[in-house]
Formats: sequence, C-alpha cells, structure tokens
Amino acid sequence: MREVKLSSRLTVLSMGVAAVLCAQAASAATAADMPNTTLQTITVTANSSVRDAVQEDSVYIDDYTPAAQASHLSDFLDVVPGVSVGGTSSVNQRIRVRGLDDTNLKVTIDGARQEGALFYHMGDVTIDPDLLKQAEVSVGNNSVTLGNDAIGGAVAFETVDAADLLKPGQKVGAKLHAGYGSNNDELLTSATVYGAPTENIDLLAYYGKRDANAGEDGKGRKIQTEDSEGENILLKAGAYVGSDHHVGASFSRTENKGKFPLRPDFPAGGWNPIIPQEVKRDTYALDYAYNPANQLVDVDANVYQTSTQILRNSDGIPGFEFDAEVKTTGGKVQNTSIIDSTIINGVPGIHKLIAGVEHYKKESEMARDFGKASTDEATNTSVYLEDQWQMGKLSLTPGVRYDRYESPEYVSAGKTYDNVVGALAASYEIAPRTQLFASYTQLFNGPDLSQTIFNSDGVDTYVNNDLKAEEGDNAEVGIATTLRGLTMADDSLKLSAKYFETNIENYIEFVRAGGSRTGMNCTTGQLGTSSAPEACQGVINNDEDFKIKGVELSADYRADNFNMGLSYARARSKGEDTGYNISSVSGSGSESGDKYMVNLGYAPTNTTELGWRSTYVADVTPNTAGDDNEKPGYDVHDIFMTYAPTQIEGLKATLGVYNIFDETYASHASRNSIDDAYTDFEMGRNIKTSLTYQF
Repeated sequence: MREVKLSSRLTVLSMGVAAVLCAQAASAATAADMPNTTLQTITVTANSSVRDAVQEDSVYIDDYTPAAQASHLSDFLDVVPGVSVGGTSSVNQRIRVRGLDDTNLKVTIDGARQEGALFYHMGDVTIDPDLLKQAEVSVGNNSVTLGNDAIGGAVAFETVDAADLLKPGQKVGAKLHAGYGSNNDELLTSATVYGAPTENIDLLAYYGKRDANAGEDGKGRKIQTEDSEGENILLKAGAYVGSDHHVGASFSRTENKGKFPLRPDFPAGGWNPIIPQEVKRDTYALDYAYNPANQLVDVDANVYQTSTQILRNSDGIPGFEFDAEVKTTGGKVQNTSIIDSTIINGVPGIHKLIAGVEHYKKESEMARDFGKASTDEATNTSVYLEDQWQMGKLSLTPGVRYDRYESPEYVSAGKTYDNVVGALAASYEIAPRTQLFASYTQLFNGPDLSQTIFNSDGVDTYVNNDLKAEEGDNAEVGIATTLRGLTMADDSLKLSAKYFETNIENYIEFVRAGGSRTGMNCTTGQLGTSSAPEACQGVINNDEDFKIKGVELSADYRADNFNMGLSYARARSKGEDTGYNISSVSGSGSESGDKYMVNLGYAPTNTTELGWRSTYVADVTPNTAGDDNEKPGYDVHDIFMTYAPTQIEGLKATLGVYNIFDETYASHASRNSIDDAYTDFEMGRNIKTSLTYQF
C-alpha cells in the first residue's frame, strides 16, 4: 500500500513539475533579459551598526531554494557560518550556534520568546519552515539589546506578512503550494489567502498540512518517525492608524502528531520504543509601532504568549504517559533616537540611541501518568541602553544592561539574581568598503526551568544549594570588505573573517541518572552504586568553566546572473579543569567539527535558476583521554533548479536532489556515537519537487 501511495503522489506532482519545466523551450530569453539570480545563500543587512553589518546574518526563504523546499531547519540555517542544526525529525531538531544549543540561545518567533526545555532528548524549537519569511541569526552575543538567556547568540524567526505577498495595487490574493519528498514519502500542501480591504488594513490566513512516513538513511535503515502528521496555522492582521501608528496581531500554531521514539534523538529499538506523541506550539502576539516625523522617537513594542506542549500516550505503560507544557508570557518596549552630537555640544558624530525594557515570565507544568500536575516558574526584567556612535570612518557602540532574574523554586526556593553587564563594539573603515571590527560583550543567564518532564511529584533531582548563574564574555575581532569591478563593471566580492573567544563561567549541567548512574545520591549529588532510597533521578550543578574558540570565514561573489558563496567555520570548546569539551560533558554532541560549504547559483534565462550546494565536515577526534565520542567526517551534495514560466504568471516549479550520492552520515550536531544503535543518522538521497502558484 505504501508503494502505491508513494507512486501516485510522486507521479501527480512530478507530472506537474515536468509540464512546467518543459514549457521552458517556449520562453527562451536573450542575455539582455537575464536578471541577477536570487539563489543567494545569505543576505547580510549592512548599516552603520558593526554588529548588524558583520555579525548578523539573514536567510530569506524566497531567495534560497533549499529554504523554499525546507521541511527541517537544517535545510537552510546550516548555510550560516557557525550554525548547525541537529536532529532528523520535527520533534528533535535542535539549533546550535558555535556548538551551544537552543537552551543557550535566545529564540523568538515574531518577537515572542521560546523559553524552557521539555525533555533533553528533544529539541526546543517547534516551527514548520513553510511558515517562515526570514530567519535572522546573531552568531555570538555581541549586543546588550539581545537580552539575557543568549549566551551563544540569538535566532529570530519571522513569519510571512500580507505586505510581502501583495502586488502593487492588489486588494486580495492567494498562494497555493504543494511539495513532495521521495525519501520519506512526505507530502506538503498549503494555502495562503491575503488582502488589503483598505489602504490602512492588511489581513493574512495560512493553513498547511505535512504528512510523512519514516525516512531512510544511506544504508536503507529507517530513521525516526512513522506516519507523522503536521498541521500549521497562521493568522495575521495589521492596521495603520493615521500616518504614525501601526498595530498588528498574529496567531501561529505548529502541531506534530505521530509515532516517535520515546527518546527522539536515538534510533528506535527495543529499549527505545515508538509511542504515539503530539507536540504543539501556540504563539499569540500583539505589536505596536509609533514612528512620527521625529528622529528622537521610533517606538516598537510587543506583548506575547507562547506555549509548547508534549502529550504522550503509551497505552497505559506507567511512567511513559505525561502531559508537559512550557508557557512564556512577556513584552518589550524599545525606542530608537537619532541625535547629531555636533549640534548639541560640537563633538562630531551621529548617535543612534537604543533604549528598551523587557519583561517575561516562563512557566512549566507537568502531569505524569495523568496525575496531579506540578508547576514551576521564573521571571526576568531587563533594562538596556546602547549608543551606536558614528564618527566618520570610526564607529563605537557602548552598551549596558541590568537584569533582575527570579529563578525557579528548585533553586534555593526561588533565588533572585541582580546583574549588570556591559558591551563595547568598534569598527574602523581602513579603506573604501573595508572595515576592521572588534567587540566585547559580558554574558549572563540565570538557572533555567528544570526540564519539564522531571518537574513532577515523586521525581527526585539533586540541586546544588549554591547554584550560580552562568556568566562570562564573548570577544570577537575581524575584517570585512567588499570589492567591486573585479571581472566586470557590476560584480562584487564580499569577504569576511572573524576570530572569537567565548568564556562561560559556572556552566549549568543536568546529569540524568540511569545505567551505571542509578546509584546517584540525592543528598550529596555524588555518583554511587547503591539502590537505596537516596537514589536520585538526576543532578543539576555548576560544572567547570568552558572556553570556546573559533574562526568563521566567508566569501560571496556575484556577477550578473551568477553567484558563488564559500564559507568555513570552526569552533572548539575546552573545560578549564578537565580539558573535556562541552559535548563530552552533556553528551549532546555540540562539538560540530570544521565545516566547509560551497554554494553556486546560475540563472541561464530570466525564468530559470540552477543551484548546487556542497557541505564537507571534518572528523571530530577526542581531545582528552577517556573521551571516546569520535565522529567521522562526511560530505553531502545537493542540486536544485527553479522555473517560472512567462506563460502563467505567478507559477513556479522547483526540483531538487538532496544528498545526491546517498551518503550515510550523522550530523555532528545530532546524537552521534561510535555505536550505530545510539546514532541519529541523517536522511539518504531525497528527491523533492514542488509547485507554487500565486495570484
């Protein structure tokens, strides 16, 4: 039956794609009609801020073909140097920036924080890429404006708006999308309706459905899920009030149902049964902007509530059934002022002052075996000020932030941390379009909520009575330049190189009991061998201090209808006392290895775009005696094309072959072990086709 269903789906969609691609012969274009290709890997927003210009990358979904066909965050976020995504299913995808996972990153969806951890075998980011317009990545923390809980940086996801889809003068429109993946028989169908009934109001409604079976790795072995169903909803409304005010409201939902391994970051097996599970995220958000014709006032504000929930049904097996939820409620107000200091006190320069306040509360709730639920919560309030001071070729950006963090009850009955951090960034234009830059930012992160599935009555966890907040600093130095007219008048070559060091003090670690650790003593937190009543489920403690060092290099060349992107990233962590890296301690595989990436794009006509992506990741070998987590290297290649026929305006067909040579490999950002039974292998060769029609 599966073969019949797979064949029918593939045949219908492939016939549609083939029909569109074959129409290309009737619409050949001259060289003069050829546009610049949109197969750009990364679009970097350049402005007067050194942080935004060279330390923040944006991936636009419509401008990068693998993102337009993405079913997993790794399909497009991996293109950013220093970023990798582990996990092979929708419920265990985990973003890593310089080896630090999303528990050490500030992750937002339309400005709403995604806080807390449900289960250490799962990812904490629940979103379908089909909802997205853009993903901004702050690689490393280089500004006080990011707020707390951003030790490794930030990832800001932004969903599509009606204004992004409406054509000039259009009042109402629609976008239909269908996509198919051969490896796991995945079928995506979605519809978006949008409109502007008046000049001041815009509306959007989206519904998408994604169904898939278990995929296979390069050796034909099943990976991860069976018969999963995903459902996505997005509703948005915006209105301009006068010429200065804008208000907006949105609701988004991502829901995944299916049969997943109990521990989703391990392959399914006898000790890791496949059970019915449901993971759901709901995000409600309101935003307000006030931007009068006044350089001193430019206000952005938002309030939101987001919740992520996991439901498990193990057919009555005790201990496996639970309902866990993490909810975050918060808001932020920020004002940007532009001040010419020459006018005020004669000191040359333009100041861009960013002042803001943010408050949020995160709550966890857990009911095991559908018994009485237990809860915990934590709150944080931040006040910050940053001055981006431009003085000709020199730019200085000092900043300061105050945090008041009220920790969960399990930490010394709700200990409060008051903390002040500072930052300073500088850049200097040593030649036209060439900048030297450096930045230093202090870091702070209070103890997070306990993993929700252990936040229940009868589950004992040892917590250090003197648990300290994570602190440290991030320092970077580098150079960025843009060269023009190398081979023709309108070409450009962007080069960037940076070196960074991140120090993390009082790294907070959760160690789960089990196996040889069943005798962990809940009174002392020490490992033992007894099974006495003092045996503990886990330990939360400050581990050693860590230092992460690395480099990130990128080159991006564009010439008329061709572009090429090259990048290299390396990050290494090392403990101050033992020398072990962070992945050795946490067992989560954060040491990502040296990664090289090549992206090629070519538009032979004004209707056709071709692309190639190659990724090579080097071996990761143990850096200390006793660390046996050796990870073999791998290289993966993808090819893709899009075609938009002139005969049918708004129609676009996409075809791609991913992992062309059927490589058997596991991402270094995933669960990775010398034993295949403990390794989360990636998907083998996968042919994806899709049709999009916008009218």
